[in-house]
Amino acid sequence: MISKKDENYVYYLVAQNLKRIRKQKGLTQSQLAEISTYSSGFIMNIESNKYLQTFSLGTVWKLAEVLDVDIREFFVPIKDKIT
Repeated sequence: MISKKDENYVYYLVAQNLKRIRKQKGLTQSQLAEISTYSSGFIMNIESNKYLQTFSLGTVWKLAEVLDVDIREFFVPIKDKIT
């Protein structure tokens, strides 16, 4: 479990919101990879709860663009068992 006080929490937050947004758009990880030109492994690693995949703010911007959402959607607080 990752703490909100941990600097890596932002990666977890973005990852959970990415998964939510992707599913709301009806896309698989492979489909998102194809339209974003990132590898499916990279998308899978970002969304993984077992692996911490770091990424740039530019990556978040690009994902927001291809998913047609405001970049702030990736930073919406999530309801989870986080300390």
